[in-house]
Amino acid sequence: MTESTATTTTTPLRKVLGERTAKALATHLDLHTAGDLIYHFPRRYDERGEHTDMRDLQIGEQVTLLAQVQSVSVKPMRARKGNMLEITIGDGSGATLTCTFFNQAWRERDLRRGRWGLFAGKITDFRGKRQLNGPAYQLLRADATQDEAAEEIEEFAGALIPVYPAAQAVPTWVIAKCVRTVLDTFQPPDDPLPPPVRANRNLVGIGTALREIHRPTSKEALFSAKYRLKWDEAFAVQLTLVQRRARSAAIPGTARPRVHGGILDKFDASLPYELTEGQRAVGEEIAADLTRPHPMHRLLQGEVGSGKTLVSVRAMLQVVDSGGQAALLAPTEVLAVQHFRGISAQLGALGRAGEIDGDPSGTQLTLVTGSLGAVARRAALAKVADGTAGIVIGTHALLYEGVDFHDLGLVVVDEQHRFGVEQRDALRAKAARPPHVLVMTATPIPRTVAMTVYGDLETSTLSQLPRGRSPIASHVVPPERPAFLDRAWKRLREEVKGGHQAYVVCPRIGTGDAEEEEPPGDTESARRPPLAVTEVAPLLAEGPLHGLRIGVLHGKLPTDEKDAVMRAFAAGDLDVLVATTVIEVGVDVPNATVMIIMDADRFGVSQLHQLRGRVGRGSAPGICLLVTESVEGTAARERLDAVASTTDGFRLSEIDLEQRREGDVLGASQSGRHSHLRLLSLLRDAKLITDARTEASELIGDDPDLSKYPALAASVAALVDEERAEYLEKG
Repeated sequence: MTESTATTTTTPLRKVLGERTAKALATHLDLHTAGDLIYHFPRRYDERGEHTDMRDLQIGEQVTLLAQVQSVSVKPMRARKGNMLEITIGDGSGATLTCTFFNQAWRERDLRRGRWGLFAGKITDFRGKRQLNGPAYQLLRADATQDEAAEEIEEFAGALIPVYPAAQAVPTWVIAKCVRTVLDTFQPPDDPLPPPVRANRNLVGIGTALREIHRPTSKEALFSAKYRLKWDEAFAVQLTLVQRRARSAAIPGTARPRVHGGILDKFDASLPYELTEGQRAVGEEIAADLTRPHPMHRLLQGEVGSGKTLVSVRAMLQVVDSGGQAALLAPTEVLAVQHFRGISAQLGALGRAGEIDGDPSGTQLTLVTGSLGAVARRAALAKVADGTAGIVIGTHALLYEGVDFHDLGLVVVDEQHRFGVEQRDALRAKAARPPHVLVMTATPIPRTVAMTVYGDLETSTLSQLPRGRSPIASHVVPPERPAFLDRAWKRLREEVKGGHQAYVVCPRIGTGDAEEEEPPGDTESARRPPLAVTEVAPLLAEGPLHGLRIGVLHGKLPTDEKDAVMRAFAAGDLDVLVATTVIEVGVDVPNATVMIIMDADRFGVSQLHQLRGRVGRGSAPGICLLVTESVEGTAARERLDAVASTTDGFRLSEIDLEQRREGDVLGASQSGRHSHLRLLSLLRDAKLITDARTEASELIGDDPDLSKYPALAASVAALVDEERAEYLEKG
């Protein structure tokens, strides 16, 4: 093959496939170069079995037959509506076979008498006659030469047939043919992987991998090809993250060492309980990070109620002690207000410096939200600007122009997944020097996801619940047991009679509201609109909860009304709070013991786990009832059964990940760009990701900029472009 005739990854497809085919691939699949097509991997492989002689067919056998259509008929079905297309095929040996297609009469246009084709499926017996029910088939072109027919037969009947992500205008067999054409002249790139890495991990060459993934010669060869290409994806991401972490470690920041005898020491001495072992250990990790002259980048994950907020308060006080300010960014106003009240109560006089009953050695807290009045806003911003407020708590309003800090030393981001990259970055930019950053989440993250998405952050985990926290029992209230729903409302009334309170959660605010998103893959939940707070609350008040004190809470209420409802519920002046997911994070009412989630199948696994964490926060045990119309055997019901079966957030996070597109996890959907991260599974490929991390750390340790391996640097840039690299970094 000469240089001029070789096809490389950058060759435009029109030069290899012609204008018409290239345009179809570009328009429908966003494939423009030979490299785009070669990296458009099969999503699965069909096994047709060997080409079979029709005389040797056995019932139950998976077969592929080369046969000719001998007769065609369409008849109405007797037992039910619709029609049945029946064709008879033969292979010239005298043996025949019936193929049936239900309600697919349109196939009669293609399956004309005299056409030859390949038919694949399972041999069944119907009234003593052998047949193929709804077989896969590919008709041979009437004008095909003998060689072309032989190639089509080989492609269809070979042991492993690639099935590609396709479009209606560009079906999988057209893609397969295009790939074959490109591979005929394809010159693979020089292998970018350093030879020692290939040898250490027993990886096949890139050229072999790219050929075998499209035209596998055996299952073993296909496995090796996939492993190599998965390795490339994992290695590119891990190299990027290890590089970013190394660069972050070199950025100058401001050390915020612990001050003995300061506010933090006084706060610790005032606590009415002991820290858990986990809180102490994580607190020491964070304290050590803050003491270093480089910005901390730490992810703190922990189960609902594990005490993350207390850990963050202690970190904020260490920064205040050393002369800096700390900002806590919350995703909703309800949560920001809750944090403000909760932290104010925890600090007591230490948070009221300058007030009559305040401790003069303490600090001040201030709240910045979008709904503050002009006078209150000016007062709050003045405290932020002159440093009077050591701890600033707020929503997105903290990001606005005009919010200026005196000396921002620590940014705490609560429920990080609710914020965009740009929002978190905007707050960091308000510091004179890069501040320390503590990112918190109550959504447990599987280890490989943490390693892949938050790989440039140090990770701390709180898995131990504080003493006194009660267990939460969860049960599905299914449609096949209507009496269970009646019992659920009675159970709620029993809890209220016993002096406790309850939540009823609905997925929607009211008519015409579409704020909720359906969980992926839930087609059965499209039967009716989701239940709404404004519709359910009056029905409950007139029906099963008649006589109880019921409040309503959702995101579209005026701020003062939201505040009044939350205060009333926290004070015990309401028995039941009918709410949307606005209560999902941060709402802390220890007296609430029961939660009934309506249309529970409309929520994701992590959301259900978060919501459930609002009960059982006191000494009395909690109960969570998941009401659904999803029947047994559906994906939605399996998800609810999983949530009911365990309170292990890490196991649930894996179930959640299994049901989502992993491309979203890796940031592909954020950039909207074409992504080559296609094969790697964050769950199935845990060991591979760990191994890639090890090799990446060693390589970057010796060669931080990959200057010795320019081909590898280029490969990483192609797989993880700069936009996605920034997403991974800021994640």
